[in-house]
Order: sequence, then C-alpha cells, then structure tokens
Amino acid sequence: MSGAAGGGGGSSCLGAAAAASCSSAGSPYAPAAGGGAGVAGRLPARVLEHIFSYLELSDLMCCALVCWHWNNILADENSEVWRSLCSRTLSDEALRSDILCNLPTYKGKLMAFQHGLSSHDCSRNVYVKKNGFTLHRNPIAQSTDGARGKIGFLEGRHAWEIWWEGPLGTVAVIGIATKRASMQCQGYVALLGSDDQSWGWNLVDNNLLHNGEVNGNFPQCNNAPKYQIGERIRVILDMDDKTLSFERGFEFLGVAFRGLPKTCLFPAVSAVYGNTEVTMVYLGKPLDG
Repeated sequence: MSGAAGGGGGSSCLGAAAAASCSSAGSPYAPAAGGGAGVAGRLPARVLEHIFSYLELSDLMCCALVCWHWNNILADENSEVWRSLCSRTLSDEALRSDILCNLPTYKGKLMAFQHGLSSHDCSRNVYVKKNGFTLHRNPIAQSTDGARGKIGFLEGRHAWEIWWEGPLGTVAVIGIATKRASMQCQGYVALLGSDDQSWGWNLVDNNLLHNGEVNGNFPQCNNAPKYQIGERIRVILDMDDKTLSFERGFEFLGVAFRGLPKTCLFPAVSAVYGNTEVTMVYLGKPLDG
C-alpha cells in the first residue's frame, strides 16, 4: 500500500490504513494509551488548539495519534483548528458557494479538497479552476479530455459527488480509472470505458462502458430520465465488494459494475464540449455504512 497523499502534483493511491487515517471518520490507529505521557499529556486544551491551528493536514493527522488527549482535541471537526486550516487552504469561492454544501464540517471540506480532481493528472486541454474542485475544458476541436482524482483507492468504501455545470455535448462520462488509463484521445468518444483500464457511465445515452464495449443501459428501468445539468450524481466505490454504484437525488440507482480488479482505482471524468465544466467533491465513507 502506498502512503498518504499530498496535495501536490500527480495522483497517489491510498490503502485501507492510509485512507482511513485521512478520513473524517477518524484514524484506524489507536492513540497512545494512558492519555499521553510527559508534557504532551499535560498541555491545556486551549494551548494545544492554538498550536494546532498553525499546522497542516498531514501534521494534524499525526498529532491525533500521539495520545488520547491530543486526539480528543482534534475530534471536533468544526473546531477552530479545522476552521483555521480551511481558511488557509480552500478558496473563498469554495467556502462561500454551495460546492461543499453536503459537507457539514471543516475537516470534511479539507478532505474533499485533498481528494479533488488533479491538475497534474489530466489532459492538457483541461484545467482545475482556482476553487480546487471544478474542471474546465478548453474549446479544442476533435478531442476528448479527462482527469483523474488526486487520490485513488485500494480498499474501503468511498463516495463522491459529481455534476456538470455546462453542456454535456455528445459524450459525458463519469466513473473510475486506473493510473494507466489515458486521459486524452482524438475525436469525440467515450474515453472512460474505452479500454480495460476504466469503467464509465455515459450520461448522454445512459450506457455503461468498459473495455471498449457497451455493458447495457443504466439505470436498468424503462424510460430512465436523462441527466439534467447541475444534477448531482453520487458515485459509490466499494473496493471490498469490488463494485461501482450510483445515486441520483439520494435515490440508489443500482450497481453499475461488479468484479472490479484489485488495483488502485481513481475517480475520473471525461468531456468533449468546449468550455463545459465538471465539479467533483469527495464525501468520504458512504452514510449507509
């Protein structure tokens, strides 16, 4: 398993322990027993909060493992510590808009930023806007362009929301991809699902795609409604059961893909329409447990 991801270039993959240690649900490692030894266990909460408010996310995750006292200080995900880090890390646009409206805590918002679409692991024809969550596709003719998330997953259950904020064009695909999957190709095609390294749902015609083949319609119902611009789709990746599922408006649409490989899988998206925008927000572990 690879280590915890940073916010910098490229994309990395989290295994079960590393992913959980960076999740809003808390760390899988027990803090040191005994409530903390020496000075660490005796520092007043207000002093610790002041010190912690200057640290970065990776440092705070390590601090939570020092002792129970420090862990309890950081347990409040809306504390001044997390608010301070949020204000330093996230843009004003992200914090003031409704992009993060389904994340009630500052720590949850930070984790979403850490798991956002990568500006370094994408087609040269797209870029991630200053808000840190929205992908913009430049108006390049005869090109399909995609992006992967900063962090992929080997184990555990993960959910994220994704929505189009512009026209879909002839092909608009959401799904997952390995590190080997291409993020750009010539023509207007369903890039995700075009090979054995990616799995996608084309929101334009409701087709499931993998290995260059159509795997049926989705959702599997008569007269399935077409995607509406601005509608949030929730993607649920279960690396334990090896399935990929989707929700729309908190309605479970079903399992789209089964038998996913035991390899690092990243959130991914591909688009063809010029100047269209796609936003992705990582939510953490699905609420249904």
